Amino acid sequence: MSARITVSDLAAVYQMPGGDTLPALGPVSFHIEAGSFVCILGPSGCGKSTLIRLLAGIQRPSRGQAFLNDQSITQPARRVGLMFQDANLMPWRTVLDNLVLPLEVAGVPKSERLAAARALLPALGLADFEAAYPGELSGGMAQRVALGRVLIQKPDALLLDEPFGALDAMTRERISLDLLDMWERQRQTVLMVTHDIHEAVLLADRVLVFSRRPGRIAADIRVSLPRPRRLEDTYGALFGQIAGQVRAAISQA
Repeated sequence: MSARITVSDLAAVYQMPGGDTLPALGPVSFHIEAGSFVCILGPSGCGKSTLIRLLAGIQRPSRGQAFLNDQSITQPARRVGLMFQDANLMPWRTVLDNLVLPLEVAGVPKSERLAAARALLPALGLADFEAAYPGELSGGMAQRVALGRVLIQKPDALLLDEPFGALDAMTRERISLDLLDMWERQRQTVLMVTHDIHEAVLLADRVLVFSRRPGRIAADIRVSLPRPRRLEDTYGALFGQIAGQVRAAISQA
């Protein structure tokens, strides 16, 4: 299953010490079709992570609304999977036990949650590591576990906030390709924040470029490259077009 995401006149303003306000985001309006993969690029501090929190229902907007299909987003929901840059694994639990945690919290019977986790491990490249602990994993492997912990819930939409930002370039590319492979099989709706233009072109159907704070949509660029994608596809005119838009957003007064 997948879900439409609709954002209407959404904005966020933070209250600062002393009574001042800091406009962080928007207003922004856009629509994401069910099953599509959209990446957000933009300068640091432009409200990208704020948008993810608003769409996850863990922060309330100062203005506007967001919808999952036709349902207003007002609180966290199991239909939405959320992943941040930090893997945030429980160090005392094995890979398998970390993977099943969301299903355990949801009350899924033990036999079912273990079967679901073991079925997912090969796609994550972790088939030989189910008994390993987080301290025994590389950074890339830990992020695979974190990704699996989101996917095992079979959400209709995935919100990914720079999930691979802390990884080295080669590991990042490998996990990006693995994510793309899993997405092409399941086709959840994905909204992913990234600072990497190559990553955006490799993964996305569409790239939203945000302006400086308060973040607004400076460009909405369709990625028309055929699927399945290759790393070589991230170069060329499309990369240059997006890079130009990002540079313009950063230099904007």
